Amino acid sequence: MSNILIIKHGSLGDIAQASGAIQDISENNKNDQIFILTTKPYFDLFKKNPFIHEVILDKRLPRYNLIYLYFLMRDLKKYNFSKVFDLQNSSRTNFYKNILFPKADKTIWSSSITTLPTDKNKEEFDKISVLERFDYQLKESGLNTSNTLKPDFNWASININEIKNFYKLDKYILLFPFCSPHLTTKKWPYYNDLIQKISNKYEDTYKIVTAPGPTEIKDAKDINAISLLDNGKALNISQLTSLIIESSFVIANDTGPAHIAAHTRTKGLTLFGKHTSAYKVSIETENFRVIEVSDLNNLSAEKVFERMVNLL
Repeated sequence: MSNILIIKHGSLGDIAQASGAIQDISENNKNDQIFILTTKPYFDLFKKNPFIHEVILDKRLPRYNLIYLYFLMRDLKKYNFSKVFDLQNSSRTNFYKNILFPKADKTIWSSSITTLPTDKNKEEFDKISVLERFDYQLKESGLNTSNTLKPDFNWASININEIKNFYKLDKYILLFPFCSPHLTTKKWPYYNDLIQKISNKYEDTYKIVTAPGPTEIKDAKDINAISLLDNGKALNISQLTSLIIESSFVIANDTGPAHIAAHTRTKGLTLFGKHTSAYKVSIETENFRVIEVSDLNNLSAEKVFERMVNLL
């Protein structure tokens, strides 16, 4: 039995996307112990993952914090990992490789760099969709991949009957009108217009709800939907995942919850502006569809509503 390390720091959407790759790594190494190195927001979440044996915390302190770096590297070396799968593929994790396995090739350290196609440079390779990159990386590392291209994030869900009973939720349409403050090009501005159209057509058939994150609770007051909280606090990732799975339909900007919806086979729609493409972030599925425009300010509520009605 060997110890195998997976590295995946975040973000939320990336964690959902990596679920299939993590499953394939585990299923290809059934006689080994699978560890994952992750950050605090996902530490408890990964403890629920059935394909992970142990979770290791990386505080991701600055690299010039040599004391922290020394102790982290020392602790990782104690596990005598026989192989590392770097699913973060960042400059930071490549830095870790240069400390832990400086001369390792893809047989020891699997990353987008060590498995890079001979006919592409890193910049060209990164234009491929996220899931296709994972799939190529794992196949080049000798793994059979049956789940990487179709990740399943349902493992993250829990029972939320208490929350649903408190808000008297039965059938509901779930909206995610938020985005990071520095990524305003992702934000579609017409959610209240859409809510009015939904209410006019469906009346009391569906409740219209939203689930703001910790920094979005104040902004949620500007949205004409029921804001779901757990005792005044934002839902945790597992609660959020269950809320998404049990919804009738999800409409979202390109954010973490949209990726959860995509990779839990939830029916819904995400709205893309010019910041990236749906193909590159591997978000469109059979149930979860996409509207892509060059400028979200020019995407009307009527167009989103019509698409929602056709899909619902």
